[in-house]
Amino acid sequence: MPDIEYLKRLALIGAVNKIIKVSSSEFQKHTGASSKTVARKLKQLEEEGLIERKIVPGGQLIKMTEKGIGILKSEYIQYSKIFSPEPEILELEGKVLKGLGEGKYYVNIPGYRKQFEEKLHFSPFPGTLNVQLTENSSIFQNLLHEMPAVKVEGFNDGERTFGGGKCYPVVVGGIEAAVVAPERTHYPPDLIEIIAPVKLRDALELNDGDRVVIQVKSQVTENQK
Repeated sequence: MPDIEYLKRLALIGAVNKIIKVSSSEFQKHTGASSKTVARKLKQLEEEGLIERKIVPGGQLIKMTEKGIGILKSEYIQYSKIFSPEPEILELEGKVLKGLGEGKYYVNIPGYRKQFEEKLHFSPFPGTLNVQLTENSSIFQNLLHEMPAVKVEGFNDGERTFGGGKCYPVVVGGIEAAVVAPERTHYPPDLIEIIAPVKLRDALELNDGDRVVIQVKSQVTENQK
């Protein structure tokens, strides 16, 4: 886990939106730590890919990376959930990827399809939209598991056992949909599958590589729990 406090201090002196010039002794005043500790922490943040840094006469040029900004945004969302009466809406962003055809198979399995229809209140199109999340959204995806979810029970159809999972109600381009998160999956963590009552590729005119924004709902209805 990176040292969030030092990232916050850099953000407060402007390293989010621009390149700042600061010496270790100057930054020491913002942290209260020794100059030796500050130099070590800045080097650590650079090695972790959270800041970009260049040593120059009189100090160093520093700018926060997208990864570093994403971590602070993740912290912000968590604090918002603590202090705000209503949870923040979580937005994920990624690009459309060509699927392997597995989604069509699983969506059409009666044991799953019946639960989707009863709990999500729509009959899903036989297929999924695969989205590879951006680096920032991959960080935010950890918060997805804290959002309200619809439980999909595992079952046995007499021939084999199918695992359970969760569905997270979302909106994609104004269309009600759901991110499907199986308990067991071979997909990388930055890849998500989305089901909807329509073929999202056609309805939203999406092609491979197109950018898409997924809004995760902050609440589910009693019937969806």
